[in-house]
Amino acid sequence: MAHKTSAVADEPIEVLFCLQDKFNLMDFSGAAEVFTTALHEIKDKSSKAFEISIASEEPKVMSEEGIVVGGQLSYKEAYENLKDYDTIVIVGGNSETVLKEKKEPLNIITAFAELQKSDPGRERTLLSICTGSLFLAQQGILTGLSATTHPDYLTRFENLCSQAATRELAERTDVDEDARYVVNNLRFDLGDEDENPYVRRKSDARRPSNARKGSMSLKGSSRRESIARRAAMRLGGLRVITAGGVSAGVDAALYLVSALVSEESAEEVARQMQWTWVKGVVVDGLDV
Repeated sequence: MAHKTSAVADEPIEVLFCLQDKFNLMDFSGAAEVFTTALHEIKDKSSKAFEISIASEEPKVMSEEGIVVGGQLSYKEAYENLKDYDTIVIVGGNSETVLKEKKEPLNIITAFAELQKSDPGRERTLLSICTGSLFLAQQGILTGLSATTHPDYLTRFENLCSQAATRELAERTDVDEDARYVVNNLRFDLGDEDENPYVRRKSDARRPSNARKGSMSLKGSSRRESIARRAAMRLGGLRVITAGGVSAGVDAALYLVSALVSEESAEEVARQMQWTWVKGVVVDGLDV
């Protein structure tokens, strides 16, 4: 793959799905449907916006629903090519076994975050769906950020976040119980931070959220952040998105299309899927 400094060029954005044994099928297939449908130009079928790959421990991996999916590369190969991916997607399913046995995708989550910190000139996104957020919490990725998870796992999630903050001597995670998805570390300018009513700041963390719902595309932004500004963000500017249960992953994937490609492209994907896009919360990563 050619080296890219931004994921908004008119070429496929590389997405790696990391699947563990007994993963949730809809967490994977819903987001995959969004990414494989999205186009840079909605009237040009050849302008494919995303290219997806699947990493798994074995050549074939079974979902918790009993459906077998073929992996395209091993985790060893995924590590070797990690720098080529713009986005990594972590899905839910079998979370307690992964946490107890310290299995993948735990280590690749950390490796991807470390890669961003060492190379902030490249734009990268880490997206978790459903209980995939528990893996991010365990690895300390969410300290000082805002996040959400499946509502049935909120207590477990909060405990993992609290333990990570204590272990890392870091700020706690602001857990949003109601959001469909939560986005940290914006990669484009929203305008004057003192006047913009849609950005939630740390001082607002315990108040009703006035965070902006949805997204404007980076392509449509009139200003770009500098690499130095990106490097100063948490995790070297790694965009971190956590989605709630199952179907919320589709909403989060649509958000990512809107942010990296265009709002028009995301709306077209939702139309084709006959999906009502419920938008989530966008948090100013510089102030959280």
